Amino acid sequence: MTQQSSLHPMLNVAIKAARSAGAIINRASMDLDILKINTKAPNDFVTEVDQAAENIIIETLLGAYPDHGILAEESGREHGNKTSEFVWIIDPLDGTTNFIHGLPMYCVSIALAHRGVIQQAVVYDPTRNDLFYATKGRGAFMNDRRLRVSKRTRMSDALIGTGFPFRRGDNFKRYMKMFEEVMVECAGLRRPGAAALDLCYVAAGYYDAFFETGLQPWDVAAGSLIITEAGGLVGNFTGESDYLHQREVVAGSPKIYGQLVTILAPYTRVIKAEEEVEAGVAASTGQDPVAALAAAAEPKKRASVRIRKSDDAQAD
Repeated sequence: MTQQSSLHPMLNVAIKAARSAGAIINRASMDLDILKINTKAPNDFVTEVDQAAENIIIETLLGAYPDHGILAEESGREHGNKTSEFVWIIDPLDGTTNFIHGLPMYCVSIALAHRGVIQQAVVYDPTRNDLFYATKGRGAFMNDRRLRVSKRTRMSDALIGTGFPFRRGDNFKRYMKMFEEVMVECAGLRRPGAAALDLCYVAAGYYDAFFETGLQPWDVAAGSLIITEAGGLVGNFTGESDYLHQREVVAGSPKIYGQLVTILAPYTRVIKAEEEVEAGVAASTGQDPVAALAAAAEPKKRASVRIRKSDDAQAD
């Protein structure tokens, strides 16, 4: 059990909310046959469990901090104070597809941002009762054990987590080129299917790095703080710090992170580029949208990469 008396009060409330949501998820996992499942988009599911878990999280957080804002996967900014400098970023069930198939790889993710900077983070794995948590400047922990990223320095020794494309419009050919470049350089790639948990595995040293595109702020907010507090680095594919809203993220131990950024830099902003094509930007310039999308699938030439280390991250 977590020694909650020594934790930041806001982190304690987040832990309480995560455990309450985890209890709902665990109960529902025993009756998957009667679960009501809706489809938000092809291969993108939401269940009554997602919604019930989100409701109890929001109720717990706003019960303690009624003036705070909320950004949640299922309800967006519907709840809380929309002008608050404090915003809770919530994914009530990351890994819903795993959950509805009975695959025990999913989690609850809760982060608190103050003026856009993540200050508190909790990721709870209800199937293993593993609690990952961090307060900015105070280190990262799993069930009271201090976390540190791995000490591996060579890509050829690195185990790397990732996510595969599954949404309509994803450019699978481009993904395959990106995966191939990483696969031939590392010891192995893994894709469990819950990004928030993947990020925590980097913090714990189970993975040496992680990368994925198409993620939303609630997928990465909590895990990103847990990684940096464990001595790792987080950024977009060129090492910049705008990963929360750019829909691409790479994270890892300092040495492996730097090598992975160099590989991934040519593929940066692919999501943004493809969305612009779909929105008709190419058409407005007289370019054939199909041709433009095909051109976007070809990686750019590698350029110099800036790797920014956060103030809290510590290289081994």
